[in-house]
Amino acid sequence: MANAWQYYILKGVSYLICQLPYSWLLGAGRVLGRFYYRLAAKQRERALKQIKECLGYSSQEAEAIIRRSFIHIAQAFIEIFYTPVLTKENIHRYIEIENKHYLDSVTQTGKGVAVLTGHIGNWEWLGAGLSLYGYKVASIVKRQPNDQYMRILTEIRKMVGIECYIRGTSELVGAVKALKNGRMMGFFSDQDGGYDGVFVEFLGKMSSTHAGLAVLSQRLGVPILPAFIIRKPRGGHRIIIGPPVELELSGETNADIPYIVAETTKIVEAVIRQYPEEWLWFQKRWNTQWEGEKA
Repeated sequence: MANAWQYYILKGVSYLICQLPYSWLLGAGRVLGRFYYRLAAKQRERALKQIKECLGYSSQEAEAIIRRSFIHIAQAFIEIFYTPVLTKENIHRYIEIENKHYLDSVTQTGKGVAVLTGHIGNWEWLGAGLSLYGYKVASIVKRQPNDQYMRILTEIRKMVGIECYIRGTSELVGAVKALKNGRMMGFFSDQDGGYDGVFVEFLGKMSSTHAGLAVLSQRLGVPILPAFIIRKPRGGHRIIIGPPVELELSGETNADIPYIVAETTKIVEAVIRQYPEEWLWFQKRWNTQWEGEKA
């Protein structure tokens, strides 16, 4: 590989980070996040614009939240390289699970579970935490622009026991089999779904949303379980599990899919409103224009 040296540099960075106390990483993330806020002008302005439009905050309120959001993102980035430190024996020091009984109730049936989540908190540690707590986890992952970063990211995910399937490839067949075989599969329901997505209201604006969770949960008959990871003020994280999503479906696919997408989107939206500093506000969530808006 022409750029293999990048992988070994990232591997070395991960090794060095893993030698440091966890509290040092959080401090480094606070410093890096402040620099990131100042340097990433386009992302910062997009985030400020979108949070003011969606949540109605003043400029001062929006700036305070987005500053914290950038710090959380930087801390999460460093934590990813610290993942090799996590084990089944020490995971409780870094991540705790709230409402674990919901997890146990759906996994004891032996069926797969469609996990409803979003780009909230350190979502990489959501999968790592669930896996290290003993649950069978799989993930449909997006290919990263840098192949060497993708390589080490996949290696880290597999290290903690997560099965990985790349979105947009033939590997999705394996993802479906994993769900059928009882794996928990995470679905991020807060990204722009393009013109193949389903348009529903999200944070007050019509937005295209991926329908993969709705389609697979309906076709395979697997339960939908909300799970989000939130950073604790003094370090570490909480995985918050919601009750399984109960919906009255008509049996008509054309009606049920948009309904499932709309109802699950409301759950993601509620978490973002409760923890606004945890969401990835600068993503291009409303990139695909709604036909009604064009008209």
